[in-house]
Amino acid sequence: MKPINKPLLVSGIKPSGDLHIGNYIGALSQWLSLQEDYQCYIFLADYHAITVHQEPEILRKRGLDIIRTYLAVGLDPERCVMFRQSDVPGHTELGWILNTIAKVSELEKMTQYKDYVKKEDNKEGPGAGLLNYPTLMAADVLLYNAEVVPVGEDQTQHNELTRTLARRFNTLYGETFTVPKSLIKESGARIMQINDPAKKMSKSDPAGCIFMNEDPLSAHKKIKKAVTDSETRVLYNREMKAAISNLIEIYSSLSSKNIQEIEMLYEHKSYGEFKEDLANIVAAFLENFQNRFDAITDDEVHTILNDGAIIARAKAEETMKLVKKNLGIN
Repeated sequence: MKPINKPLLVSGIKPSGDLHIGNYIGALSQWLSLQEDYQCYIFLADYHAITVHQEPEILRKRGLDIIRTYLAVGLDPERCVMFRQSDVPGHTELGWILNTIAKVSELEKMTQYKDYVKKEDNKEGPGAGLLNYPTLMAADVLLYNAEVVPVGEDQTQHNELTRTLARRFNTLYGETFTVPKSLIKESGARIMQINDPAKKMSKSDPAGCIFMNEDPLSAHKKIKKAVTDSETRVLYNREMKAAISNLIEIYSSLSSKNIQEIEMLYEHKSYGEFKEDLANIVAAFLENFQNRFDAITDDEVHTILNDGAIIARAKAEETMKLVKKNLGIN
């Protein structure tokens, strides 16, 4: 990879399940456009995945498939450093150091942790890894002194903690970390279930989710069955018409049309016509993606991961030298 003089961006995805179009629209497509203007460090968040039990062989395969997905959607290895979190020791090393300045009360306020604690089937209680998840996430960002972090609306809390920890460390030990800004996508940042617009699209509810590896015909049928509302106007209004607005966002994200153009196109058409067209768009998108995905070999993925790890480790080591120097432990 050639040196790139651009602001640095960090993000990643856990290999803990099959990706869906919500992941594509909310994260992958955003990275695709941001790689033009930023130096992107896009990693495989395998340490984050093991906060819950994972079968080793499945985890290994999913990890390769995540990188294959990055490539299939169009991320360019010449502009994006792609690597495994576990290949860069600085992630866990800095994660521990940040644990020493994070407050337990701050970690317990994290929505993900609180939601897990509330689960009725969670009799044994959450693991320590889930409590400390946000400090590792902060380390993922601060290790590379990223200027920006693309986040969904439900992830801003984590980046605010990252900013807090960066400022706290800088105050205690001298200027060390860049305080990263959150970059929130205006449209498509939070794609909801197609069978329940009150819930974020999730692999835990396959009926309301369109998976990236799903058979296009199956996805076509799901879109045709997607819930709308009692009206008939194809109109975007997240508060009053959540279901159809969610479908409009999917349509806009997978086509060249913005929301206003879609509203005008279907001004005198029915929901049925709209959903038929959207079903065709989704099916075509999946077919094209899957053809590119299948053409990428394991050898290509391993080469990209190895090359990315070399670059990421070098940058992480620079940061860790300064961190240890400022701490007085090196």
